[in-house]
Amino acid sequence: MALLKPFSDSQGRIPFELVRKEINKVEAQIRDQVRAFDPNVEPYIDYICNTSGKRIRPALAILAGGAVGEISDDNLKIGVILELIHMATLVHDDIIDGATTRRKVPTANAKWGNGMAVLLGDALFSHSLLLATEFGSIDICRKVGKASREVCEGEVMQTQRRFDLTLTKEDYFHIIAMKTGALFAAAAGISASLSGADEEVEQKLYDYGLKLGTAYQIYDDCLDLVGAEDNVGKTLRTDLEKGKLTLPMLNLLESASEEKRSKLNKRIIEQQPLDLEVLVGIADYEGAIEQALDTASTMLVDARTNLDCLEDSKYRKGLIEITHYLDGLLNKCRK
Repeated sequence: MALLKPFSDSQGRIPFELVRKEINKVEAQIRDQVRAFDPNVEPYIDYICNTSGKRIRPALAILAGGAVGEISDDNLKIGVILELIHMATLVHDDIIDGATTRRKVPTANAKWGNGMAVLLGDALFSHSLLLATEFGSIDICRKVGKASREVCEGEVMQTQRRFDLTLTKEDYFHIIAMKTGALFAAAAGISASLSGADEEVEQKLYDYGLKLGTAYQIYDDCLDLVGAEDNVGKTLRTDLEKGKLTLPMLNLLESASEEKRSKLNKRIIEQQPLDLEVLVGIADYEGAIEQALDTASTMLVDARTNLDCLEDSKYRKGLIEITHYLDGLLNKCRK
């Protein structure tokens, strides 16, 4: 039986059986943090915390901690902190993208307007940074702050480069490594250090998380094109509408015929929304998505090599299986 056999709680959040007990504790700690807000603010924060995520980052923190030593409350706490940061970024992402649903319920911006949603995202960000000070370590605070800054920088650069035909694949990978990879990397790396890993092992786990997070973002970018909203539970096609040149689109621009490329370039330069029907009519469209999925799969293979430094344990196997779990999601996009 797989160590990370997927299972769902009542909201379909918890992805891995191996760390179910610890993730349940993370959920309880997140609820505790919700109650730390002013009673007038608490209901809004509670709504956000109950409509966001599979808790992948806390799961990574728990697995990484167990893979190098003992799992302690510190491993759970760093998972909570990074999950709160992640939720804050989702709130802000939904505003930028004009998304109206997430986890099959209205987004904060759809429910209360953009202004309130911005403030709620800010509240989650600031609270997570305050929590980091409870470690009593300037090094941990610095690492959490660095990851937070990188996420924001990645979002700024992605927004800045919309409808930008000069965007290269190298630019794309740099952006998604920051906007998504940074928190995955922090979850694995910081948690490893909290469990006593030396700098070399911490860096290996950081690199593992970075590759895993980057592959996850490629998956999400492909899902935006091929997923069904009823199944995914969130607003899709926002990348096309907002002119985000994700890896499938960059592949398509690279491989399309001159005529098709010119038509696409014209739409992008004029900042016209990229219609899915237009893309599907291009012969290389499916191949561009397949190529992006292959790139993500290769990254997962590379991520697994970073775990060679770890002794064999159920947690090391768990870190390996999390890459197979994501590979399974990639394969679903191929169907």
